[in-house]
Amino acid sequence: MLYLVALLLHCLPLAMGQYDICKSWVTTDDGPSWEFYACQPKAMRMKDYVTVRVDPAGITCGDPPERFCTHENPYLCSDECDASNPDLAHPPKLMFDSEDEGLATYWQSVTWRRYPEPLLANITLSWNKSIELTDDIVITFEYGRPTIMMLEKSLDNGRTWHPYQYYADDCMEAFSMPARRVRDLSTTSANRVLCTEEYSRWAGSKKEKTVRFEVRDRFAIFAGPDLKNMDNLYTRLESAKGLKDFFTVTDLRMRLLRPALGGTYVQRENLYKYFYAVSNIEVTGRCKCNLHANLCTFKEGSLQCECEHNTTGQDCGKCKKNFRSRSWRAGSYLPLPNGSPNACAAAGSAFGNCECYGHSHRCSYIDFLNVVTCVSCKHNTRGQHCQHCRLGFYRNSSAELDDENVCIECNCNQIGSMHDRCNETGYCECKEGATGPKCDDCLPNYYWRQGCFPNVCDDELLLCQNGGTCYQNQRCVCPVGFKGVLCQQSRCEADKKDCDGAPSTHSSLRTLLLGALALQLRGWVDL
Repeated sequence: MLYLVALLLHCLPLAMGQYDICKSWVTTDDGPSWEFYACQPKAMRMKDYVTVRVDPAGITCGDPPERFCTHENPYLCSDECDASNPDLAHPPKLMFDSEDEGLATYWQSVTWRRYPEPLLANITLSWNKSIELTDDIVITFEYGRPTIMMLEKSLDNGRTWHPYQYYADDCMEAFSMPARRVRDLSTTSANRVLCTEEYSRWAGSKKEKTVRFEVRDRFAIFAGPDLKNMDNLYTRLESAKGLKDFFTVTDLRMRLLRPALGGTYVQRENLYKYFYAVSNIEVTGRCKCNLHANLCTFKEGSLQCECEHNTTGQDCGKCKKNFRSRSWRAGSYLPLPNGSPNACAAAGSAFGNCECYGHSHRCSYIDFLNVVTCVSCKHNTRGQHCQHCRLGFYRNSSAELDDENVCIECNCNQIGSMHDRCNETGYCECKEGATGPKCDDCLPNYYWRQGCFPNVCDDELLLCQNGGTCYQNQRCVCPVGFKGVLCQQSRCEADKKDCDGAPSTHSSLRTLLLGALALQLRGWVDL
């Protein structure tokens, strides 16, 4: 009883959520074994594990100390930034701290005192780990949002960078791109890089402080506005080229290209009111573990997947040493609801090199043959490596060997075929007269009647004799006086008069012979 309770508790997460567990201990006719599933870690606040870098050197205010003004009161410049004073300093770490009692703390750049030289700043977030975004990126600016900025992403720890989204109060002027909204994208353009004007217009420092990268709106293109149809999203993440990578990053970089202007042109007489100030950056996502782990922990200064399915590495991106009998593969969300684990198979262990193409998770060593074979092949496969199809099935030529639909049922017609097996192209062996891939049709000059039978007659070849007519190629309809399969036989028998009352030729001849015999016998008696 306790065992059943433990098993129920173990399987409960699978029923309560998607891709929560990586494996389950199950009992089959062949004994207990692990059953694997595609799995992934839960989403979490990624800013808790980020490292930040701000450049160029000297872009952070306070060294030397300087005054700055606000757009609300640009002529009262009593605020000061001083890196040597903790109460007046605005270092980068304040972008990720908690706001005590509602008091905003923020990183701040130098002012635009060198105008018209551009005021440029880069904020780079690094995780030294691939992460998958699961919610919007939200950046909160104090004292106004930039009028021009750009968000970039890297997939290789900052070695190369790619545009992620452009932001401007005039997209055509700033980036030679028309302004677009994410919610106007279609299923075929959900991963398009666009320019938006929604987060760059001036609305005052007390309102609309946030700039977003809309992950949820892009998800909603597939999952609906309330993200209720997640199955469709997971299906599209697997099938749409580049969509999964679009939401995957190792680094993010904000390129701040022009600060808030307070709704006016640059006022050269007061350049101390133009600067950047970021109070918070929210990034929500999960460790990318290639669907081979449901836990991700922070070890030795970086995030690390707790790999399952005989995989290893920071992203579970390779097979363990003794499980490399085939090339590593990422797990798949499909087929729903448990996905495909694509677990690494044992190699060089007690079971030797054994490849089951994902159709079996167990191997057996046959001692007297010195052979390792897969046990309980699934998906209608058979053979030492589950590489053949069971009798009654044939190989799907459009599927790979590790596809669960690799074997297709023959579906031979039980009446028209010799047996339920077919050849490698799916053609069944037909009985005489039957034809077609499944033996469910008849050859010419045959007709179907719970099987194929040869035609008895044919109107075109006039096989029916003595005026008979052919009925559905199955029989001749004979006129009065004739019978037989082809109406070839007269109904008048030899020892009777024919149908018109005259003695038949055969009957008269018999009478003459009998008379002659009687006369001869009489002569022998007289002697």
